[in-house]
Amino acid sequence: MEIVHTEALRKTFGSFQALNNVQLSINQGEIYGFIGPNGAGKSTTIRILLGILRSTEGKASIFGKDVWRDAVEIHKRLSYVPGDVTLWPNLTGGEVIDLFLKMKGGADPSRLKKLMERFDFDPAKKCRTYSKGNRQKVALIVAFASDSELFIFDEPTSGLDPLMERVFQEYVLEAKERGHSVLLSSHILSEVERLCDRVGIIRKGTMVEQGSLDELRHLTRTTLYVETKEAMDDLGQRSGVHDLKVSGAGMTFQADRDELGSIMKAISEKGLVKIESSPPTLEDLFMRHYEGDEG
Repeated sequence: MEIVHTEALRKTFGSFQALNNVQLSINQGEIYGFIGPNGAGKSTTIRILLGILRSTEGKASIFGKDVWRDAVEIHKRLSYVPGDVTLWPNLTGGEVIDLFLKMKGGADPSRLKKLMERFDFDPAKKCRTYSKGNRQKVALIVAFASDSELFIFDEPTSGLDPLMERVFQEYVLEAKERGHSVLLSSHILSEVERLCDRVGIIRKGTMVEQGSLDELRHLTRTTLYVETKEAMDDLGQRSGVHDLKVSGAGMTFQADRDELGSIMKAISEKGLVKIESSPPTLEDLFMRHYEGDEG
């Protein structure tokens, strides 16, 4: 069942076009990774989904309801964590958590206690004393303590140490196991690759790729390490071979998928001794779309 759906979504600010024909969908029980550099349109898309901004053109719905007209009803069933959480400085973390959860209809006390323990969070301190990471923890604890059907995370682990990032990832996977959906916008490509069922890459306000990692990997290159009995001095000049590095008896390079057969045939003719292959990563795919972009 489709939980989130956008169709031909456009947003302009004066003469600047922030989004152009953005189409994405998130199904029930799915973790969707939304990636792109700063200024690509991720946060603008998320703000439209949250009913904070109104799209210039197109449609967007969550739970089958219009994100602008039915924002109040939608927010009862979702949790949102931004990349920079602002809290009331004179309240304690525990008081803020209680306030937010009361607005969400309450939470299981035992689950809330476990979340605070897992995130190593002290609820007794005033919010003005919290680091950025601890402010993020407040929002994450509220989100995971509530029984939301959809979680929208916009750079949620900003400021968290690697151990807390792992705790966050565990709770995201737990939400998926309970049949809930997640929209995860993140700069940490390894996190997206580990967690997400499908990925969408946005570039200058336009979706340039969308699909599962397996579906997208055919669009990029495979990394190979080979050793041959005879020297292969012309490998770097072959079609489909990129970034060749020679180290002792071995050669490491990237190969275009459609040229892989001819490359391997040429290598085998030199007496193949050893070969190691690693599939393309999400970072490889991401960088391929942004190679040559300024900044």
